[in-house]
Amino acid sequence: MVYAIVKAGGRQEKASVGGILVVDRIEGKAGDKVELEPIMLVDGEKITTAADGISAKVTAEIVGDEKGPKISIVKYKNKTGYRKRQGHRQKLTRLKVTGIK
Repeated sequence: MVYAIVKAGGRQEKASVGGILVVDRIEGKAGDKVELEPIMLVDGEKITTAADGISAKVTAEIVGDEKGPKISIVKYKNKTGYRKRQGHRQKLTRLKVTGIK
């Protein structure tokens, strides 16, 4: 089985051909092709890291944009009447890996 560990959106994700990745928002429209930076490549028993020099390229297609789960942020201080409520939803992009070459 061939797969690669790629750097996407400040995190490392495991990518295999046909797999789906959800990463931080990437500029582009649905159907656009993007290239991800491989950090490690596993080809059966052979493992190649970025320090060894990877000549492989990981290509993916943008499926669409989406939002992550809602995170509630609540701040409260006792006896002062201070309350603050805030929410956040991370902007994400869904990618489909099309090739590792």
